[in-house]
Amino acid sequence: MTATLFENVRLIDPSNERDSQSRLLVRDGVIAGVDLAGAEGRPEDAAIVDGQGAILCPGLIDMRVAIGEPGFEYRETIASCARAAAAGGVTTIAVLPNSKPAIDEPALVRLLRGRGEETGQVSILPYGALTKGCNGEEMAELGLLREAGAVAFTDGTQAIADTKRMRLLLSYAHGIGAMVVQHPEDPSLARGGCATGGALATQMGLPQIPAAAEAILIARDIRLAEMTGARLHFGHVSTAEGLALIRAAKGRGLPVTCDTAPPYFSLNEDEIRDFRTYAKLSPPLRAESDRLAVCAALSDGTIDAIASDHTPWDADDKRLPFAQASAGGTGLATLLGVTLERVHNGDVTLIQALRLLTQSPAALLGAPGGTLAVGSTADLCLFDPDASWVVEAGTLPGRAQNTPFDGRALRGKVLGTWKNGVRVFGETE
Repeated sequence: MTATLFENVRLIDPSNERDSQSRLLVRDGVIAGVDLAGAEGRPEDAAIVDGQGAILCPGLIDMRVAIGEPGFEYRETIASCARAAAAGGVTTIAVLPNSKPAIDEPALVRLLRGRGEETGQVSILPYGALTKGCNGEEMAELGLLREAGAVAFTDGTQAIADTKRMRLLLSYAHGIGAMVVQHPEDPSLARGGCATGGALATQMGLPQIPAAAEAILIARDIRLAEMTGARLHFGHVSTAEGLALIRAAKGRGLPVTCDTAPPYFSLNEDEIRDFRTYAKLSPPLRAESDRLAVCAALSDGTIDAIASDHTPWDADDKRLPFAQASAGGTGLATLLGVTLERVHNGDVTLIQALRLLTQSPAALLGAPGGTLAVGSTADLCLFDPDASWVVEAGTLPGRAQNTPFDGRALRGKVLGTWKNGVRVFGETE
């Protein structure tokens, strides 16, 4: 048996609305007790961690992560992704299935889960492919994938274009009690584009994707979810119009949820003015009015979770003309720091922000974690919300360095991460 006592910490646990100066005891990888700061007595066998007033919260749960393995290990491996996650306070990642091969076989689901546990740093929750090869055509073996441990179903960054096929997929997923995650972008409108349609893209001579491509697909799929009763989740929602549709659907009681990613509440399309390919994302960065709408949706509860949208690319994938460069950015190491900007700016409270990073994604995925309740696994994140640091591509943990936040000063730094009660990032990593 091993024990660790966290003292002098501000304990924040959104799952039970706790925000207090407290102590937390971990024994043999499990949270064994919580009491108030200054309580008498220390277990004789417990190692002491003095938090020096920092915040201790559940380990972050990132519900949208791409990794290079299998098939694209030159971009990133499970091991390098685990290091980046630990440095970002992330203890659980839900991994997209559009790898090579796609995660459309039960053995691959089990393999990814096992490989995550082997790292000792992060749990991997695989998404199963909605269609074989994530090619949008033949339905994958959803029932077998779910039995093997797939937490939900998606084709990753490819939306299901055919309306009838999407209806059938939603119907089948509903029958087995599974959630479908959709990339909200009409494929025909997005094809060949790389920047949000408007004056800036026109000035730069870039192929355009109308912002309405997001709302058009969201409107279609909400109607299909209403027809089928299926649980439908939209990833990285980025426009005011799309969020308004989701807000209205929730108001009607439909089982529709969504997440967004830090670039969509912290950056706007001005980031691409110098043809900066690190800022080429999918969906593309939007107008400032859309960014402000995303901030408002974080505050009013329309958005259910914040995900990093971590998409690793090799340098050669980005060192291309803007239209040809690969879309996507890394986000594990910067997830907490960028989210805390919204706290410092007053858009959300600290407990709201942490709920979007812990309790809510755990609930959406039906996954353990996201809580500091006694008896739960000791996945923990210790951070200083006021410590400043500067994001520097080339120095980030992990293999991939294609961050859209390169050069940005952030306020909020992870000091330590514990997985199953074992420190995996920080002083004694």
